Amino acid sequence: MKKLAFSLTALLAFGSIAALAAEAPKSVKIDLSNPGPYFTGDGSDAINANCTACHSAEMVLAQPALSRAAWQAEVGKMMKVYKASVDEQDIPAIVEYLSKVRGNGS
Repeated sequence: MKKLAFSLTALLAFGSIAALAAEAPKSVKIDLSNPGPYFTGDGSDAINANCTACHSAEMVLAQPALSRAAWQAEVGKMMKVYKASVDEQDIPAIVEYLSKVRGNGS
């Protein structure tokens, strides 16, 4: 009798597992990133191509206004310290854009 009860319990458990496995998979939506707005205007191609992999335009443009030399140093820091993959040819265009839109005039 115990053997029969165990067999029935095992059969019911297996049946429940099989029924769960047979259900249609549920769709899950996961949003892994929201980069926010991109940089716009003349000269924005280089900064969008190199900087938006890690930063939204919104975050960068919220930084204090800096001199051209300070923006040059920031781009260098991103590359050296944080290992940002920035195309060396795009550095002047990135610095120019940042100096134009977030420069302090010096």
